[in-house]
Amino acid sequence: MTDYYEILGVQRDATAEQIKKAYRRLAREHHPDVAGTDPAAEERFKDVSRAYDVLGNAEKRRAYDMGADPASPGGGMGGGFGFQDIFETFFGAGGGAPRGPVPRARRGQDALVRLDLDLAEAAFGAHREVQVDTAVLCPTCGGTCCRPGTSPRTCEVCGGRGSVQRVARSFLGQVMTTQPCAACHGFGTVIPEPCTECAGEGRVRSRRTLTVDVPAGVDTGTRIKMTGQGEVGPAGGPPGDVYLEVRERKHETFVRRGDDLHATLQVPMTAAALGTVVTMDTLDGPQELDLRPGTQPGQVLTLRGLGVGHLHVGGRGDLHVHVEVQVPTPADDEQAELLRRLAVLRGEERPEARLAAANPGMFAKLRDKLSGR
Repeated sequence: MTDYYEILGVQRDATAEQIKKAYRRLAREHHPDVAGTDPAAEERFKDVSRAYDVLGNAEKRRAYDMGADPASPGGGMGGGFGFQDIFETFFGAGGGAPRGPVPRARRGQDALVRLDLDLAEAAFGAHREVQVDTAVLCPTCGGTCCRPGTSPRTCEVCGGRGSVQRVARSFLGQVMTTQPCAACHGFGTVIPEPCTECAGEGRVRSRRTLTVDVPAGVDTGTRIKMTGQGEVGPAGGPPGDVYLEVRERKHETFVRRGDDLHATLQVPMTAAALGTVVTMDTLDGPQELDLRPGTQPGQVLTLRGLGVGHLHVGGRGDLHVHVEVQVPTPADDEQAELLRRLAVLRGEERPEARLAAANPGMFAKLRDKLSGR
């Protein structure tokens, strides 16, 4: 059996990219248009093309490594003639549609880029610049894949059809089948002098800066689509898209729940009992918060419209402030005596504890603490 690995000069564990590079190098070296009058050039070119046709296809390579030769007339099942060949022979490829050369240009792949945002940027929107590494149109050949001043040539093996016919043996006898041309890989044309900058790909890798307007209300997991900003396809094909996936950074004060914000305000027991006005920093700047006399632990004060903007619609969420009353611990006998006098004045010289209905907010707060929120 022919050693295709030896023909391409690669190891048996070579990657698909290594096989592709070896084929390109040998194809340029042995192509009849390049080799000139060398009578053996065409045969060597055919051997290289046949080897790449097998090793460049994952299924054919797997079959070859198992001992079969997909390129030989008797190398596959049924003497190199399968049921797909039978169907195409009698009914035509694609339901009767004639085969033709496949386009060399194809659409590029999409790109996914992570975009880290602060809470304020997610709440109000932002104007950001992001760096992406993608394939762009080759500046030298402009996507033609050819060295400047040259152009693709019609494949001499298939005559520009992109496919060739062969006679195969089957249980029905000898029949004519059609398969992609190994010389031009179905394109119908060959690149006699590939562009040296892009190696005949029609595109090169480059880092670009994209500008994006982030809408207000985005959250972790939100994806922003930038149409046509992805990588350019082979041979200057249309570009794909870029998707920016938002990841919101943790804020040191506020916890986000949907479009609402939550914060904890710690106040001394005296301030909660007597009432006071507290200046609190919010995303909109300092805001005065009125604590009425007798404010209780766990009480929630709501500031309307100071949360996160609603995505794609008007309005904003709210800011919920959870009051946490700090109970003092007497530092000396004098402070302890003052607390006892306060208890006497309130009729609590002998305080009694009693059971009361559970506060649902207590469980929500406990759940948040256990979950690390």
